[in-house]
Amino acid sequence: MSDSPLHNPIKGMAIMAGCMIILPTMDAIAKYMATFETMSPGQVTFYRFFFQFLTLLPIAFFVPGALRGGKRPWMNLLRGALHAAASLLFFMAVKYMPLADVFAIYFVEPFMLTMMSALFLGEKVGWRRWLAIIIGFGGAMIVIQPSYEIFGWTALLPVLCAFLYTLYLFLNRAIGNADSPLTMQFVAGVGGTLFMTVALFAGQSVYPVEFEASLPSSGLGLVLLVILGGISGYMHLLVVRAFRMAPLSLLAPFQYFEIISATVLGYLLFSDFPTASKWLGIAIIVGSGLFIIWRERVRTAQMATASANN
Repeated sequence: MSDSPLHNPIKGMAIMAGCMIILPTMDAIAKYMATFETMSPGQVTFYRFFFQFLTLLPIAFFVPGALRGGKRPWMNLLRGALHAAASLLFFMAVKYMPLADVFAIYFVEPFMLTMMSALFLGEKVGWRRWLAIIIGFGGAMIVIQPSYEIFGWTALLPVLCAFLYTLYLFLNRAIGNADSPLTMQFVAGVGGTLFMTVALFAGQSVYPVEFEASLPSSGLGLVLLVILGGISGYMHLLVVRAFRMAPLSLLAPFQYFEIISATVLGYLLFSDFPTASKWLGIAIIVGSGLFIIWRERVRTAQMATASANN
């Protein structure tokens, strides 16, 4: 059984760890494009999903139903729109804030997911996990507070991004295994591109600084945008593959690897490094998130034991 690609926890953990280390490269590219290529976050987000669509197109030809949108095309397009909206807010935040700060604030997402599961899906959340949620939000406030004084409302964009990404995850759950991961990513690229096309046209008259339409100003910029789209498409495919090899509770802690690579990239590329108070907030957020994951593993084990005894 361990040789089956669907039951290979070690390989699943290796894939997940690698993806979490690489994925912040997307956000570093977005910050570079905004800082050095003066490209608006809206335009960067458009290229992210446009090149995700283009880089997945060659293999989509060989996946039955992918070009037609799969079995649930409208749901997959909506997934892409939600993901694009979340990415837009994240890219707007990293334009002004250090990468590590944005990631730290964004990691309120596991807490939001737990709360929404309790409120809308009726999942039982004990007092320990509710306490961890409250403490985790407290850690986020430690990171947000000095950032808010410096950057204003921009510091709250990662929170809204986390909320939209939580809705995206809920939609993933609703779709389930109706379509292959490649079909879902390919159609999400189409949905994100369409959403950002509308957003660019609408946003230019309201907030031109963040939605100005433009072409890459250099060959390096074009290459970076293609890499951005490729990472978006293929890394998320690998994440889906990892979740099919190992349980969610085993892989979820690896999400926090993103803070490590975001901190390294922020320091090397932009000379950004979290202050002592922000490191404290990051530690509280990560600790609370890991506790929630651990409690979920305990609850799952207890349910399995009770089911076996019955």
